[in-house]
Amino acid sequence: MESVQLQRTYLDLTTPHVADACMRLGIPVRCAPAGMRPLWGDTHLVGRVRPARHYGSVDVFLEAIGLATPGDVLVVDNGGREDEACVGDLVTLEVSRANLSGIVIWGLHRDSAELRTIRLPIFSMGALPVGPQRLDAQDADALASATCGQHTVGIEDFVLGDGDGVLFIPLNRAAEVAEVAAAIRDTERRQAARMRLGTTLRQQSRFDEYLAARHTHGKLTFRQHLRAIGGEVEE
Repeated sequence: MESVQLQRTYLDLTTPHVADACMRLGIPVRCAPAGMRPLWGDTHLVGRVRPARHYGSVDVFLEAIGLATPGDVLVVDNGGREDEACVGDLVTLEVSRANLSGIVIWGLHRDSAELRTIRLPIFSMGALPVGPQRLDAQDADALASATCGQHTVGIEDFVLGDGDGVLFIPLNRAAEVAEVAAAIRDTERRQAARMRLGTTLRQQSRFDEYLAARHTHGKLTFRQHLRAIGGEVEE
């Protein structure tokens, strides 16, 4: 799926919708660490992964940007380090001018005031004023893959990020994940509308019926019950 189509397809899908869709399709749910947060509210980021492993110098970022296509997301692997910030205003401005969609940093950023002025979607583990004081040897695969938490991602993946966190999804499953996520979203919206009009979630999910069936059959789960009646609360 191309960048423009990816952005249009996922424009109105949230990470919870997509995470539930991945679970339903049997796709491993790969989340960035829970501490990963956008620099400002109402951030929505989607784009193909453009990986870059940091070793103390910004040259790896500039090289990754040169390999990227518009709409990609620079995924920075700094090993989750808390002793240095690896992305600041100049790299962010370069990413913005190259028409990438944003940056995801498994590590820290700095120049927060300037980053808010640039207003490029950025997800980070936090801020720190000091930059790298090291220069390690760069691996040959520094531009081939990046680690974010416990997951390794590459150009065969795309990123979806919002106020609930960051997900990594296989690019070749983008269309089917979006279709299932949209169905989950629409069902939840209908349920919420009915709740506002007075029909409780317990009534909609026929919860008393579920409790009776569970008592009779024992192994019936609420998820199985919801799927049978076409409801949504959890995957």
